[in-house]
This record gives sequence, C-alpha cells and structure tokens, in this order.
Amino acid sequence: ERIKMNVYLRRIAKRDTYTIGQLEIAGKRICDTLEDKDRGLTDRQPEDVIKRIKVHGETAIPTGTYRVDMDSVSPRFGSVAFYKQVCGGKLPRLVGVKGFVGVLVHAGNTAADTHGCILVGENKQVGTVLNSRDTFEHLYKLMAQARAKGEEITITIC
Repeated sequence: ERIKMNVYLRRIAKRDTYTIGQLEIAGKRICDTLEDKDRGLTDRQPEDVIKRIKVHGETAIPTGTYRVDMDSVSPRFGSVAFYKQVCGGKLPRLVGVKGFVGVLVHAGNTAADTHGCILVGENKQVGTVLNSRDTFEHLYKLMAQARAKGEEITITIC
C-alpha cells in the first residue's frame, strides 16, 4: 500500500464568526488553524443539503477526509510574490469537497481572509492566527517532502 501523510485538523473552538483548530502530523502538533464558522456540515451529507446550509464565503468546509493536491497553481494566489517564492504558486488544495471549489491551505490572519479555506498560524490573539507566512512555509515544506517521497497526502478534519 502507498505510504500516506495524513494531516489531522481538530476544530477546538467553534465561534459565531470563526473556527479555531489544531493541526497535527503523525501525532506532532504543527500549528493552529483558522476557518470560517462551522455550520455542522459533514462529508456524509448530500451536496444539495450542504449547499442549502452553506453561507458563501462564511462557512467552514464539511468535516471528513480529503486528498490534498500539491500540483495546481492557485488562480488567486499563484502570482503573489510570497507564494511564487515558497511553493511556485502551487498551494495545497483539498480535492472533492462537496459544495466547495478551490479550498486551499494558505496564510492569512482573520476570518475575513479565509473564504472557506484553511488558514495556518499561531492562535495567540482571539479570533486570529499570527505568524501565518512562516507557519505556512514550515507546513508546506513538510508536505512537499512527503510528496517528493511519493506519499499521498490527505487531511482529516473533525
């Protein structure tokens, strides 16, 4: 069987306008995460139900396990100097998220920056993540190393 890197994101603080999580790889805490409001969506729900509950740009993706694509240049971030330098504009993208398109793991600080994506950083200030670019760079390197070894990368959100 193919070796896998499973990134594990546990949502720990579900608030009215944002969700804070903790991200681990192989049992080791890597960083905190910031997502939009968790509206109780799960990958077991039919897509039409998800689309009915989802508020565009203000909803965390459904819980579940997703494959991570490391080969697609982001239309939104691909030309940004920081991402061109760190990852050639190819940000980690979650594949097959029902009711959502283009879900990325990227840098950012507040729920206004997420738009359904997963922001990484350090939750040292209420409702935000700090040191996001350094955190993204660290996480990206770990994922790129796994990818270079031929590992499939998945992310499990619960």
